[in-house]
Amino acid sequence: MGSISAGEWKKGIKVLIDNEPYEMLEVHFVKPGKGQALYRTKFRNLLKGSLYEKTYRSGDALESADVVRSDGVYSYRDGDSYVFMDNSTFEQHSLPADVVESDMRWLMEGATVHLLFWNGQLITMSPPGQVTLKITYTEPAARGNTATNVTKPATVETGAEIQVPSFIKEGDKVKIDTESGQYMERVQS
Repeated sequence: MGSISAGEWKKGIKVLIDNEPYEMLEVHFVKPGKGQALYRTKFRNLLKGSLYEKTYRSGDALESADVVRSDGVYSYRDGDSYVFMDNSTFEQHSLPADVVESDMRWLMEGATVHLLFWNGQLITMSPPGQVTLKITYTEPAARGNTATNVTKPATVETGAEIQVPSFIKEGDKVKIDTESGQYMERVQS
């Protein structure tokens, strides 16, 4: 693995810090009136999810992390873990429930996911940016309530609860932004 000098740093690169993989979230170039140029950085630990901030000098370098992204499929839940299949190798990999629990509320079995491997081991999974799910429960719209931006709670087929416009009814399919968990639009089936 090679090293990446400070001048080549950009958002999204994967580097090793204290033998753990990190993703660079922010990098800001700062040139004070006197002295050497600085790089203010912000990272997210890919194993723990914690944030890390540090300022580096212009001559510094970081070692690149051997991180590989792959497409996969959510297969099933196995006790306290979830099992995913890598589409390129067809191998089964599992992740503990506490690592991916918040993202699993948007996934049905067979759903496409993005897998992230470090040194050949699956470290995390992310759902697609948008999913289409069916509404399994919601209250009927109140008669005469036609004001704009009126929302109501609704439960989707995975069990997650979201806010939807008042015209949505049970059985409708809706598109959801998995990043924010917000309703995007009704999907015609």
